[in-house]
Amino acid sequence: MSQAVRTTERQVTGDLYAEVRTFYARQMRRVDALDIEGFAETFTEDGEVLHANGELAKGRQAMVAGMRAALPRYRDIAVRHWFDHLLIEPAGPRDEELRVSYYSLVTRTDRAGVVTFEPTFTVEDVLVRRDGRLLTRSRVIHRDGPAAV
Repeated sequence: MSQAVRTTERQVTGDLYAEVRTFYARQMRRVDALDIEGFAETFTEDGEVLHANGELAKGRQAMVAGMRAALPRYRDIAVRHWFDHLLIEPAGPRDEELRVSYYSLVTRTDRAGVVTFEPTFTVEDVLVRRDGRLLTRSRVIHRDGPAAV
């Protein structure tokens, strides 16, 4: 599925850009370390993730249950999520809600050091500020595919 290219109407400050990048670095380190509960805590209580296969996880409990069910897939491998090309767009006053779009690459490294790649994805998040910290309210994951010519 090809993704429409959006242009940023209003740029965020360098400090906010760094805060968002740091948020994702911490969030992905939790998931890569299989800290399922810690990862779920980076979402709002009613947060949701719509996976590329159409599966919807609504709420932290559903996220944790889905991730627990997938744990056998991660036996004897190290997973790393790589995010880049972030577009950060303020969606409300005082940057309390942000729309963030980015590319995601996931690598899997086995005990022998052999690296394999998952398909690439484009991800669309809505981040909100609660009690001074960023949380993910929603995430939509699109599997990349060729653009229509």
